[in-house]
Amino acid sequence: MNVSDQLLQILVNAGVRRVFGLTGDALNHFVDAIRRQDKVVWTTVRHEETAAYAAYAQAALNGRLAVCAGTVGPGALHLINGLYNAKKEKSPVLAITGQVPTVQQGTNYFQEVDLKKMFDDVCSYQAIIRTPQEAPRLIQRAIKIALAEGAVCRIELSSDVAAMPASGEKYLSTIPLSDAVLMPGDGSLKQAAALINASKRTTILAGAGCREAKGEVLQLAEKLKAPIVHTFRAADIFDRDTPGVVGLTGLIGDPAGYHAIMKADLLLMLGTDFPYDSFLPFGTKVVQVDTRLENIGNRIPVDAAVHGDVKVAAKKFSALVAARADNSFRATLQEAFAKWKDNMRQDADPSQPHEPLHPQIFARAIDQRAAADAIFTIETGTSAIWAVRNISFHGERRILGSFNHGSMGVGLPSAIGAQALYPQREVWALVGDGSFTMGMQDFLTAVEQQWPIKVIVFNNGELGFVKLEMEEAGLAPQYGALKQFNPNFADYAKLCGGEGVRVEHAKDIDAAIARAKSSKKPFIIDAVVSGGELSFPPHISLKQVLGFGRSKVHEAALAASGNTEQWKNLSEEIETAIDQLA
Repeated sequence: MNVSDQLLQILVNAGVRRVFGLTGDALNHFVDAIRRQDKVVWTTVRHEETAAYAAYAQAALNGRLAVCAGTVGPGALHLINGLYNAKKEKSPVLAITGQVPTVQQGTNYFQEVDLKKMFDDVCSYQAIIRTPQEAPRLIQRAIKIALAEGAVCRIELSSDVAAMPASGEKYLSTIPLSDAVLMPGDGSLKQAAALINASKRTTILAGAGCREAKGEVLQLAEKLKAPIVHTFRAADIFDRDTPGVVGLTGLIGDPAGYHAIMKADLLLMLGTDFPYDSFLPFGTKVVQVDTRLENIGNRIPVDAAVHGDVKVAAKKFSALVAARADNSFRATLQEAFAKWKDNMRQDADPSQPHEPLHPQIFARAIDQRAAADAIFTIETGTSAIWAVRNISFHGERRILGSFNHGSMGVGLPSAIGAQALYPQREVWALVGDGSFTMGMQDFLTAVEQQWPIKVIVFNNGELGFVKLEMEEAGLAPQYGALKQFNPNFADYAKLCGGEGVRVEHAKDIDAAIARAKSSKKPFIIDAVVSGGELSFPPHISLKQVLGFGRSKVHEAALAASGNTEQWKNLSEEIETAIDQLA
């Protein structure tokens, strides 16, 4: 047994069953160790970033250790962006990287990179193995820290060390899994309960930390007659059809969610480090509950801090707070949310004649056909807007994305990781054309592995969300930077060995989604959609109004001077606005 065999044995004992990666000389002994056993599968990707995103997806879905791998310098560096996503999403991911031979380190050797320095920010711990004797303890420590902190850790194996005879077997032990619950103190609970009892309009802002506490939070909300606003990450916990939920706030939120936060006299933040402080009510009483003490008061000053598990805290609050009879605050917001949802349904009506098509029509149709336990991977950009505004993530549905890191390119590789983990579940990737083309080569990986992911590409030929940002800043869209030259994505799917269909007419949407749903191969829906679809935040500031106005003036001037792209954009925006008002 060599060090690579020992590493693999420890991974098996920790429950690892798959490694995503791209091999090279420094990893070849590890890959050979995988070849000689049948418990762990090596999955080759076309780009190491895909490996890291796929590992993130698996760790985020089941909370267990997931593994990705890249060889020396260049290969290891390609992992970093996906690993940052795992870090920001608090997902336990282990990165295994090679390194040049120990005798060559520090000599500026071919492909040598100081990986310790490069990974310092993304990793909570790095196990740099220099001798076989230290390998077992360092490997096990990396795994335990990743699991304990929901963190990214790294194991570095030099090409020569990887092949050395294993040692230090006496240090091998089982990897402990914690079932501990952080109990909030009675003093902080009573202080918070007193503030809640003194308020008349309490709003709950619920985050991903509520995943195991949905029932308790709903019970508390009902007792307080409190509306529930959720973060994007919590959209598959408190879905849009859950009683008491009034949507979300923030840049892609809805008016009811925004006003629920801003008009409350007490905001109860549960398991969230919601980052957009411009959508938080400074001057309002705030109670915050979180297992991570550093999160409390991180975005807005708090009047009562409860350090502990949300499920326990919500249950304790239900016993400490007085029931309320007045439901007027919540009822008004629920009525507004219902009207907003109805407006969204009308906007997504496939009978609208406008072409290119409204992108939300596709999202609504997928919502109606996707399985109750479907997994959705959602890209950063406008595809996230169409998804969260038109899909109910009810039942056992789950969402994955780059919600905190905000990176493009997360959709396809996360779908690959999710489908590999749950081969019997439907996996839908909702991606923009710009994001998809960043890593479209790994559609080949899905084909090779026969994973029937369903990819819908919102194909508007531009970076749509970036265009919105330009317009908000008062700039005319710069199409030299925004335009996307795209192939026929359905033809690309077929060329790779998958299946696909290009959709340009509303009458073809249902049939395309039905085909994708029933396909046993990876499937791409090339959804040709309008680039003129406007999407506004739930509250528009004067600065945003002025910026958008300046942008339209600039666009009109450029269009009048003969700029056909600016004229096309203005025409599209006017036509889509008329459709939605009709």
